Amino acid sequence: MLDIQVIEDPVAAAVALGPMRSRLLAELAAPISAATLASRVGLTRQKVNYHLNALESHGLVQLAEERKWGGLTERLLVATAASYVVSPGALGPVAADPGREVDKLSANYLIALGARLVREVGELVRRASDTGKRLATLGVDTEIRFRSAVERAAFTQELTEAIALLASKYHDESAPGGRAHRLVVVAHPLTQASDAKEPS
Repeated sequence: MLDIQVIEDPVAAAVALGPMRSRLLAELAAPISAATLASRVGLTRQKVNYHLNALESHGLVQLAEERKWGGLTERLLVATAASYVVSPGALGPVAADPGREVDKLSANYLIALGARLVREVGELVRRASDTGKRLATLGVDTEIRFRSAVERAAFTQELTEAIALLASKYHDESAPGGRAHRLVVVAHPLTQASDAKEPS
């Protein structure tokens, strides 16, 4: 089971987003039969099988084990991942694209950057998995509480200068065997009720 699976196919995304099917995916964290699943979610076995067939046909659940009971075979299914993310690429031409955004300081631009991140890294993870290779990435996540908007602006300026210095030090456009990487740095207020009372 994967930790996270990025869903790139729009039909698979529609299948996974159904309220009952998303609940079934959550219940399928460990192998389980349709009969046991039906009793958990309060549906008939036939309805559960209908949903499971849809999930399985789109690669969201898989066979974990088959058990023989007399002349019957019981299939135990399990989710392919612990959690799922729908790639913005599933939306096709209307997917968010930072190349279309004009205001680089807008929240919309930040969302578009996040969408591109999910789309690109999801594709890289799939390729790495298909070839049995490990994908080298870097992620940094921290929280900063600024005393004022002035200090926030000063931090932004210093961070920009530091990144520009590091980029100029390590970037080599003509390096043989080199590989380009994308660096995205974002900052946004945390979604806490107390933040609404603070000055911007």
